[in-house]
Amino acid sequence: MMDILKIKAVVFDCDGVMFDTALANRKYYDEVLTFFNKPVLSEEQFVNIHMMTIKEAIEYLFSGMEDLSGVYEHLSHIGYHKFIDYMVMEAGLKELLIRLKARGYIRGIATNRTNTMEKVLEDFQLQDCFEMVVTAATVKNPKPDPEQLLLIMKKYHLKPYEILFIGDSEYDRQAAVSANVWFVAFKNQGLKADVNVVSMNEIAGILQLN
Repeated sequence: MMDILKIKAVVFDCDGVMFDTALANRKYYDEVLTFFNKPVLSEEQFVNIHMMTIKEAIEYLFSGMEDLSGVYEHLSHIGYHKFIDYMVMEAGLKELLIRLKARGYIRGIATNRTNTMEKVLEDFQLQDCFEMVVTAATVKNPKPDPEQLLLIMKKYHLKPYEILFIGDSEYDRQAAVSANVWFVAFKNQGLKADVNVVSMNEIAGILQLN
């Protein structure tokens, strides 16, 4: 049973939790695939890449190609920044972050994004809303490995039961289970979790911030 009075840190996944990135990610990968004369994302591919780092996604989408250097070179030219405009911030996120700060919670991000997180936070004016941001570039082993969560735990001398992690994918769930932290599944009712929610307001309710 979750003891909310002991929770000291609330950690968010980015894609699918803080932001609806479905359109942005689809446009990004479709542009890459089209350039190399490959079909645009199928629904199965789209679901799978949602959890992956960009390196894992490219290796998955171009699994038949031995030399991926040309793909990575193309990625460096198109970048992701122009696709940030297609991201939609989750309703109530900023308000929740403000309430969390007022109550003294540590606010963190654990995401499999690599070099785009800083720009995303800047564009949506969220730079000062998190005490710690951990990306796939920060760690040796991204999710589903628990390293991102363990890093936050280590920095702030937290016990597993003092962390609430909000994610929306199987990778997030596996990371939470391995780190032994509380897991909230966001907008994914089929995902096994300590709690399933569909809004930021529900998270505020769980933490008795309303």
